[in-house]
Amino acid sequence: MGSLNLALRDMENQAELEEKTRLINQVLELQHTLEDLSSRVDAVKEENLKLKSENQVLGQYIENLMSASSVFQTTDTKSKRK
Repeated sequence: MGSLNLALRDMENQAELEEKTRLINQVLELQHTLEDLSSRVDAVKEENLKLKSENQVLGQYIENLMSASSVFQTTDTKSKRK
């Protein structure tokens, strides 16, 4: 009976060890996934800042073109009538 109890205890310990190993592997996998996602977020933030900067430059360029073009200049109709 003692050897049976010992064998059952060994099986329980083995099952517990396997479960702990599985959980540790799952935690490690989730940590790697989180690291990958964090890196991706950082890359997207950097790209977003770059695009915002480029957008500002293009906006300023368009404003300059519009102010230099007679097509977009406002005209004073009263002064033309005089």
